[in-house]
Amino acid sequence: MRLVSFVPVGTKINFLSCRKLGLFLSVILCIGSSILFFSRGLNYGIDFEGGILIEVRTSQNADISDMRARLSGLGLGQVELQEFGRPTDVLIRVERQSGDADAQNRAVEKVRATLGNTVDYRRVEFVGPKVSSELVEAGVTAVLLALAAMLLYIWFRFEWQFGVGAVVALIHDVVLTIGIFSLLGLEFNLSTVAAILTIAGYSINDTVVVYDRVRENLRKFKVMDLIELLNLSLNDTLSRTLLTSITTLLALGILYTFGGEVLKGFSFAMIWGVLVGTYSSLMVATPLLVQMNLRRVAFENNDDGSV
Repeated sequence: MRLVSFVPVGTKINFLSCRKLGLFLSVILCIGSSILFFSRGLNYGIDFEGGILIEVRTSQNADISDMRARLSGLGLGQVELQEFGRPTDVLIRVERQSGDADAQNRAVEKVRATLGNTVDYRRVEFVGPKVSSELVEAGVTAVLLALAAMLLYIWFRFEWQFGVGAVVALIHDVVLTIGIFSLLGLEFNLSTVAAILTIAGYSINDTVVVYDRVRENLRKFKVMDLIELLNLSLNDTLSRTLLTSITTLLALGILYTFGGEVLKGFSFAMIWGVLVGTYSSLMVATPLLVQMNLRRVAFENNDDGSV
């Protein structure tokens, strides 16, 4: 049975011919994202800004769309609803109100008056600025530790140039994701942090596949020009890269369309992350090996039938 190849066998796209343009574009986009972050900031969600958490239970499966429509007209600012454990349980998040504890209590009373006695109020909590600042610190720490761990892993498996290239590509993906959220004013919450960590894992996986083929070809073609060898490696893995990205985007597109309001931010961040992660594997991580003068010394002693 003949298999259909997504990318024709023998494809020879010269990715490295535009490596300087690609790296220049990435630098400009990263600078632009940084300017947006420091000038406009992010639209932080309740997780980071603080607010009110109300857990309710309905007698039948909750109509979250109806509840959201009723609560959105109360003038309380950002209001989020999500199913919590069971179809009858709903977690309501209301942004922190201006003023003291009385202002928060008045917001809770508005919610109670709107929903009436049709629901059972199981929990009411206030997330203050101290807790939200701790969540910000925890989120930043998680991202930095993930990047450091990946740097050490790539450095251990390959040469230091591979480790630096992989982490620069990861930082590129994270910065551009933060930039697009700042540009569009999308809500940035803990689920977005989870998406960024997932993007980092996805991107490093894609980069490792390319790097592994580069290492294999370095051992095999010891006299081949480095740029030619990197192009060969990228073309060898192109089919796998595109197939993985497209199938992932199909699943994320469905999640974004039908996953509801709660998952929109997460799925959008993932879609964007897959796109920039695929780009960075091709046009950032690999071209950086040329810029850092990758040496063949570490591969010359690996005699495995080299050409």
